Amino acid sequence: MPDDAPPPDTILPERFRAWFTQRGWRPHGHQLAMLAAAEAGRSALLVAPTGGGKTLAGFLPSLIELARAAPPGLHTLYVSPLKALTADIQRNLMVPASEMALDLRIETRTGDTGAKERQRQKTDPPHMLLTTPESLALLVSYPEARTIFAGLKAIVIDELHALAGTKRGDLLALGLARLAKLAPGARRVGLSATVAWPDDLAAYLAPDGAPVARIKGAATPEPEISILEPAAELPWAGHMGVHALPEIYLAIKAHRTTLVFVNTRAQAEIIFQELWKLNDDNLPIALHHGSLATEQRLKVEAAMASGRLRAVVATSSLDLGVDWAAVDLVVQLGAPKGVARLVQRIGRANHRFDAPSRAILAPANRFEVLECQAALDAVAAHELDGERPKPGGLDVLAQHILGVACAEPVTADALYAEVSGAAPYRTLDRKTFDDCLEFVATGGYALASYERWHKLFCDSLGRWQVAGEQTARRYRMNIGTIVEATVLKVRLGGGPTLGEVEEYFAQQLRFGDTFLFAGQLLRFIEIRDMVVIAQRATGGGAPKIPAYEGGKLPLTTYLADRVRGIIADPGRWAGLPVDVKEWLGLQRWRSQMPPPGGLLVESFPRGPRWFLIAYCFEGRNAHQTLGMLLTKRMERMGLRPLGFVASDYVLAVWSVEQPGRHRGELDELFDEDMLGDDLEAWMAESSMLRRTFRNCAIIAGLIDRNLPGLAKTGRQVTFNSDLIYDVLRKHQPDHILLRATRADAATGLTDIKRLGELLSRIKGRITHRRLDRISPLAVPVLLEIGRETIYGNEDALLEDAETLIRDAMGGDEG
Repeated sequence: MPDDAPPPDTILPERFRAWFTQRGWRPHGHQLAMLAAAEAGRSALLVAPTGGGKTLAGFLPSLIELARAAPPGLHTLYVSPLKALTADIQRNLMVPASEMALDLRIETRTGDTGAKERQRQKTDPPHMLLTTPESLALLVSYPEARTIFAGLKAIVIDELHALAGTKRGDLLALGLARLAKLAPGARRVGLSATVAWPDDLAAYLAPDGAPVARIKGAATPEPEISILEPAAELPWAGHMGVHALPEIYLAIKAHRTTLVFVNTRAQAEIIFQELWKLNDDNLPIALHHGSLATEQRLKVEAAMASGRLRAVVATSSLDLGVDWAAVDLVVQLGAPKGVARLVQRIGRANHRFDAPSRAILAPANRFEVLECQAALDAVAAHELDGERPKPGGLDVLAQHILGVACAEPVTADALYAEVSGAAPYRTLDRKTFDDCLEFVATGGYALASYERWHKLFCDSLGRWQVAGEQTARRYRMNIGTIVEATVLKVRLGGGPTLGEVEEYFAQQLRFGDTFLFAGQLLRFIEIRDMVVIAQRATGGGAPKIPAYEGGKLPLTTYLADRVRGIIADPGRWAGLPVDVKEWLGLQRWRSQMPPPGGLLVESFPRGPRWFLIAYCFEGRNAHQTLGMLLTKRMERMGLRPLGFVASDYVLAVWSVEQPGRHRGELDELFDEDMLGDDLEAWMAESSMLRRTFRNCAIIAGLIDRNLPGLAKTGRQVTFNSDLIYDVLRKHQPDHILLRATRADAATGLTDIKRLGELLSRIKGRITHRRLDRISPLAVPVLLEIGRETIYGNEDALLEDAETLIRDAMGGDEG
């Protein structure tokens, strides 16, 4: 709060001062500063720790304005990344509204809202409407949009950091640009606990670049974080962390309520099952992830809120927002992959402003110990990571253009002026915009002869209008930027639906197979009408674990840099577990440590094959792309590569011939020019790029996910998108969707931007160590063979872990 902020008795109305007193509270300085900014008509960005009353700070000005006078119509719009958070905020807002006898209507508008209520809200909106980016896009696409938002005075965006820089954030920014025309006087409020790029977040909020007040909450006590050192030996590889569960169970017993965060849904299922095997005390422990049925998730959330659970195993489904003051310990099982993500999760514990959060990091393997230590050091240094928000996606822009035209006719000039007022699109040039508009109107010249993609027409006044009500209806059925793999519901016989698994996993199942889902062991019966029919099972064979697209979180560049720094400096190993220090020490003796600024490459024979190990630390996506390009280059050199495997930290390639046989060969292998013709040739055929194109095509509206009365399978969508991809590459290589695909490839599944930065950084700084046998640091990535997707022939590669470890640790050569 600024030093000259008004004291509470002059800025808070009497009714509100009495309410604070009745609750035994005093308003925080940042809450009063937010109120002062609103009184001045300024938009504001509030950055305050979890538990500091951010939500109340965002809504307090609106509550005061509505207490003075609450005419019919929408006054405040609240946008959240999560449907669950809108319901939670609604419950929280009803408390002050009820206790101060404020005559207000506070409602939610999400995909869970009933059709009758949605229809009523178009003509009779509440004073406060709590929604999501997708539902906002739907609202601004209605002809009634001008009426709905005519009286809008405030827009509150919660967890802003989780939206800015994402495609959902692009969609929201375009929605805000639309609201700037429909309700030009509405101020904007951004709320966030973790902010790596405050200037960018402020710019995101600013309507047409107007100044935004920046308000920072008071500091909270430093979190108490420890790294678990289990009694069992730390695994060399693997990502589940089952070895740490005995100690985690003891921690659960010692605390009232514990949130156990994991990084994937598959891991959540396994950890929940293994915890129950240890649960001799029959403690109430629950499971929560995004693929479970809504009813089951709501049941868990309600039990958690009422204090009836001792622990919940959860994925990122519980990262944000829901206020459970009873949580007094957070366990991060597996490396956090990012500092900001870790801070967000830690903030779930001791959801109070004056108490430190308590957290335990439980690494799943030896490399993850280093990552956990790097994250802990960053938290202590108050440093956050995260990619800087990038320019808005052209596929999202295409979706928005059609949405605006569904609401009312619009000229190209007016629409370009509007969308370029959105922060992600402020650098958008007119030609690119016109190309995007042409795509929405006709599909682009390569597709213009197909009537199905003609969605807009230009009338005699030069205004673009939607081609018909059927087009508008299809648009509204397909709004959104989250493209998930086709999923099938999982049902117990003729009983309840437990949730959803991805289609490709279900199609691998055979009658009698067992699999873990919703915390239960199930036996597969059949797939009937796009539903997996199963029954409860007991014992019998190793159950399969559903895997989910995009399930693995990427390692951030910042955290990777810190891990490299720890490895390269033995002076920082003192606090590491004994077996990790021994592992690193043996690596230094037998080979050397990866340098922080260069690249260590090892080569050694193993059986009839040669292995090349590159310690890149650039994340799995960048490593997979590098592996594809390296093997192509090795083929041309006559090295006869056979395949590769990538982890977040290391890339391993195996070949028939010895790599690095002559001076300069590795420099040639890792030369930046691989991002030229090699990259173009690979990207043209890459299944990963085709998948990226499919996602862009769905978001842009070229391919419908949903049609009235119809459901497409994932195979149908992929088949259609592959055909269109080939046509566009051949006949219109500069098509707007191919441009969008290439932009996504820079940071998405292929992570070309990060790969390019690596190749530039290591130029002339590659160290090659020729070894007689596997090095200690190479063992984990070779143990990934059989666990991860392998590119190439893996015959005879699967080895006993004990043999690999013995070969790396034994012998006398240095």
